[in-house]
Amino acid sequence: MVLRQTTSYLRPYRWWFLLALIQVAGMSALELLKPWPLKLVIDNVLTGTVPGWWPFADSRTTTLLAAASVGLVALYVVLGALSVVNNYTTISIGQGMVNDLRGRLYAHLQRLSLSFHSRASVGDLIYRVTSDTYAIQTLTMNGLFPIVSALFLLVGMFVIMLRLDPILTLLALGVCPLLLVGVILVNHRLTALATEAREKESAVYELVQRNLAAIRVVQAFSREAEEHRRFVAGSRASLQSSLRLYTLQTAYGAGTNVIMAVGTALVLWFGAEHVWRGRLTAGDLIIFVSYLASLYGPINSIVQTYGMISSAKAGVVRVFDILGAEASLKDGTAALVEPVRGRIEFRQVRFTYGSERPALQQVNLVVEPGDCVAIVGPTGAGKSTLVGLVARFYDPTEGQVLLDGVDIRTLRLSALRQQVAMVLQPPIVFPLSIHDNIAYGRPSASRAEVEAAGRTAQADGFISRLPAGYDTIVGEQGATLSEGERQRLTIARALLRNAPLLILDEPTSSVDAATEAAIMDGLHRLIAGRTTFVIAHRLSTVRRATRIVFLDEGVVVESGTFTELMARQGAFHRMYMSQFEAADRGTARLARTG
Repeated sequence: MVLRQTTSYLRPYRWWFLLALIQVAGMSALELLKPWPLKLVIDNVLTGTVPGWWPFADSRTTTLLAAASVGLVALYVVLGALSVVNNYTTISIGQGMVNDLRGRLYAHLQRLSLSFHSRASVGDLIYRVTSDTYAIQTLTMNGLFPIVSALFLLVGMFVIMLRLDPILTLLALGVCPLLLVGVILVNHRLTALATEAREKESAVYELVQRNLAAIRVVQAFSREAEEHRRFVAGSRASLQSSLRLYTLQTAYGAGTNVIMAVGTALVLWFGAEHVWRGRLTAGDLIIFVSYLASLYGPINSIVQTYGMISSAKAGVVRVFDILGAEASLKDGTAALVEPVRGRIEFRQVRFTYGSERPALQQVNLVVEPGDCVAIVGPTGAGKSTLVGLVARFYDPTEGQVLLDGVDIRTLRLSALRQQVAMVLQPPIVFPLSIHDNIAYGRPSASRAEVEAAGRTAQADGFISRLPAGYDTIVGEQGATLSEGERQRLTIARALLRNAPLLILDEPTSSVDAATEAAIMDGLHRLIAGRTTFVIAHRLSTVRRATRIVFLDEGVVVESGTFTELMARQGAFHRMYMSQFEAADRGTARLARTG
């Protein structure tokens, strides 16, 4: 299964692979010729005889010696040049396969749902993308390919050695069953240790990623020493796993070397006896012993490479495990009916993240085109889950979500999400320029449109104070900006998207009251004519909503306009009043302490 999946990545490079095989065949032929100049010197030059096939029968043996010497040098020159070309070819194929696998894995990760990413470790995924993908090169070009190369040599050497002395040839190959037994005995342990080593190293990546992402919290709570201890312990465990793997591989290689040494000793013993009896010439024995060393070299390469393949196989399996994870969100095939009106209907929607208690329960809600619906309720009530279903970050466990009467599961994901602009929490800013951050959802927007979105989001003021204005590069995760500034950038990004569906997840949670009022004025102009969902804990931001939906434990408790809900004096009224009473108490406390 793994081999079939791996070779599928070799298919686009099959002609290059064929060229590499031809190069290997040429190199194998040259390797087979290596001992022949020495045989010529021993059997002919030193004895003063000229072989019958030599075209210059009357020439002196010094001419034969010169030819053998020049031939030997030429042989190594051609072999060296061919090795360089072959090395370039095989590395190019391997790196191409790695790039193809990385690209496919990265694209697949982009398609997997938020449910998958909420369970997965970011550090582990980074390791799989950056390190485990290299295993396909190790498995093919550094693993299977050397075995193919070794087989070329073995076949050629076996044919020549069999013609020279069948008995010695069978004796030389007698150690092969012992080597095969060694492979069978060690295989399972090698694979297990290789998998363990990769998992431990992946855990180190996870520790580093988690620590650096939360560096402010680590420093704020003076946990540097504890995090360092945890990292050192994880690193030590990873290195110890690698040490166990390398030790077993080395011991395995040492054992095979001993077995091959026994085979060589037996061949030397009986080969010398055959020379004494006249069955072989001294030159033939030299060729035989040279081939024997070369014969055991490929066999040793195959055995040693097997350990490398076991390690690489563990990495490839980890990559294919992710590629085998099916996207829980199946892409639809239906096209959107243009123009999109923006009518959203939740019909008997139930959703669970896998826990026993559902995040949403039997939600029935109709949002007409152009409505602005505020979703409010206590923390964990299911507000973000509800609006996440609109953009199809998840699919309902039961029920339907419809856009203009069409189940969104039947629509193409890319087409659906083009109709949605979002401001999410926490505000995500990329290490790009201010301009590129705002234009992220609409790269074709003009400079004027980007700046207009910045002004509407009340971001133009702080942007103008930056060193390069809209061309200023922000730090990683927007570290050079305040929380409120990052939030205004994400609002500008949503404004520029200019989509018929707008989702605002607490759009003013990180700004002061004055900025909130200015932003809401700008958003009010944007909201006009668009179907809008606003999630807000600060209930002062929902007064202008067409309708307010109060969620509690995934259930729609009540729904209506601000005036209607306040008049009912129900759940919304209690939450609204508790916020203002808390604010009043906080103001009075500050006044007393001041």
